Amino acid sequence: MVNSTKPTMKFIKYLIFLLLIAFIGMAIYTAVQPNDFEVSETITINAPKTVIYDVVSDSTETDWSSFWKATETLQQTSKTPIDSINQLFTSDRIKKSELKWTFTSNSDGSTNVTRVLDAEALSFMTKAKLALFDDKEEDISDQFKSDLESLNQKVLANMAVYSIKVDGITDYGGGFYMYSTISSTSGNIRSSMEKQHSELVTFMNTHSILANGFPFTIYNEMDSETGNVIMSTSIPVSEKIIVAENSNILCGFMDRTLALKVTLQGNYTNLKEAWAVARKHLADNNLEASSINPFEIYRTDPKKVLNPAQWITEIYIPITDNRETL
Repeated sequence: MVNSTKPTMKFIKYLIFLLLIAFIGMAIYTAVQPNDFEVSETITINAPKTVIYDVVSDSTETDWSSFWKATETLQQTSKTPIDSINQLFTSDRIKKSELKWTFTSNSDGSTNVTRVLDAEALSFMTKAKLALFDDKEEDISDQFKSDLESLNQKVLANMAVYSIKVDGITDYGGGFYMYSTISSTSGNIRSSMEKQHSELVTFMNTHSILANGFPFTIYNEMDSETGNVIMSTSIPVSEKIIVAENSNILCGFMDRTLALKVTLQGNYTNLKEAWAVARKHLADNNLEASSINPFEIYRTDPKKVLNPAQWITEIYIPITDNRETL
């Protein structure tokens, strides 16, 4: 009878020897691999860079990122307001690395957002994985692309937030105001308003006329079906201003009045809904609009407050002074 134990043991020892040589070779190969690498990805987001900067710099908001995990550390180390953010990232897989963000404005109002990972002191197991699969850049690039798209969605959602509040009946003080009147279609109300406001500010600066409150728009006529309006862009002043007879900018006066007040916080694109809420409140509460034209007051300057979610617009619909109804 032939004893096969010795050849089998020989084969096993030989196999173990080969595996040991392969392991040592792999360990040496892994050890000499670079301890660092860099990955960079860029996305263009249709938003002002200050809004994007605020989202990225909020260290409590990491739900949009698939790159880091709850067991890993992300610490902000430096920042240049609205231009760049540097973060220190540490984990078991990458002992030390920097995440660098840069935000560059474009002429069309959008922002190029670049995220760079400058990884250093990779763990042995991470280097082994990278050596075997060579996926360090592709894998993290995919994560970065996913994260940047998530950031894009989060920023757009952040800018789209709005609320409408019915404040109720208020006593509006009235007073003098400078104004310019124009007719506008539903499609260009905002651009017409901006043009009028710019001309009004230039006129007041040229004649050393000081504003005495927030700008507002009086709606002389409003077509609810077409959205077309005749409107007066206005700025309050403290006293009556005498202007030339041929001037297209005039001085008016609004009487003190009771008015229904509704406040919109959010983009002007939501004003149509806010007006609908105001009119419904009038109807539901048997309130009657007076002969004084309704108006909007703009509490925030979009050139200074760039996030539309923070814009505040007050709608006033003057009502008849019926104390029993109120």
